[in-house]
Amino acid sequence: MSDAPVPDPDESDGTDNAGIPRAAEADLGTPGPRFDRRAPYLAGFLAALGGLTALGLGWILWSIASVLIEILVAFFIAAGLDPSVRFFERRGLRRPWAVTVVIILVLAALALFFVAFVPVITEQVTRIGTNAPTWLDNLESNKRIQSLEDDYHIIEKVKEYITDGDFASSVFGGALGVGLAVLGALVNAFVVFVLTLYFLAGLDVTKKAFYQLAPASRRDRVSKLGDQVIRGIGGYVSGAFIVALCAGVSTAVFLFVVGMGEYAVALAFVVFLLDVIPMIGATIGAAIVCAIAFATDVKTGLFCVIFYVIYQQLENYVIYPRVMSRSVDIPGSLTVIAALIGASLLGVVGALLAIPTAAALLLITREVFVRQQDLS
Repeated sequence: MSDAPVPDPDESDGTDNAGIPRAAEADLGTPGPRFDRRAPYLAGFLAALGGLTALGLGWILWSIASVLIEILVAFFIAAGLDPSVRFFERRGLRRPWAVTVVIILVLAALALFFVAFVPVITEQVTRIGTNAPTWLDNLESNKRIQSLEDDYHIIEKVKEYITDGDFASSVFGGALGVGLAVLGALVNAFVVFVLTLYFLAGLDVTKKAFYQLAPASRRDRVSKLGDQVIRGIGGYVSGAFIVALCAGVSTAVFLFVVGMGEYAVALAFVVFLLDVIPMIGATIGAAIVCAIAFATDVKTGLFCVIFYVIYQQLENYVIYPRVMSRSVDIPGSLTVIAALIGASLLGVVGALLAIPTAAALLLITREVFVRQQDLS
């Protein structure tokens, strides 16, 4: 066998694989400089693309805003129930069993509420609606109110509005609107309940997964800050529930004492719900109770005013500081600002979530930004 190299067919005729003469390669010219990445056209294109991407993300977030609110509410509820779970963990139960016990207790409390209190509340609310026209008639006997009534007919319009059987339909948009509103509320409550179960069961795993995203050199500090934030949120949520429960129970006891037992449970429930709202909730609840008390009897109304003036001081300077001492550390002015911003963004839900959120941001600012400024 000969060792002579096999000639390349392309070299033999001076052409490449495509049949183009090699000499023609020189006619393609010398490659020019790379495209300038700072060119105005490229910069404008990338800026426009970034703007469109931001708009798209904003539109997506706006579209799923209701879902994000449900997730946020579920997380806050889970953080509020977490201290109860840890209470059972400290007594020897593993977390899955502790979560199970807490959920059973919550479900039992809800079942007791619906069985024992909802029928009473419904009956008393119906009674208030039935007696409201009589109270308005009593107001008309006042000369000053009568003169205003002759000019503006306010009491007459309120009386017609209350006695009208289509009250709920006018609020929700017809019988179908009422059904859809109730169905939507039940669906949202169920979604929040399921999400709360998942958050509560996997809270430690979820926290560790987020902490893993931090650099290893800062992971310990991030973990401690995160745990402190979640403890503060949980303490505030559970503390707000305790404060509102104290307001509701004290209202019920007081109304039974002054002879308004026929409305006590319903009004106490209203006070309990409103007291959860920061700043104005307790005042609105007290105003509603006092208005109904004045409508039934002037002396009872005066007793209610005196009671709520005293109780508000007790709640603001004794109950609230003791309950919230280990949850949130936030100045009063910042509390008002946070509640106003939260209410303007998300309504009542925003007002409820604004204070623990502000406390968390304040903690992070103090521990991260302020410390960096002190070291610079």
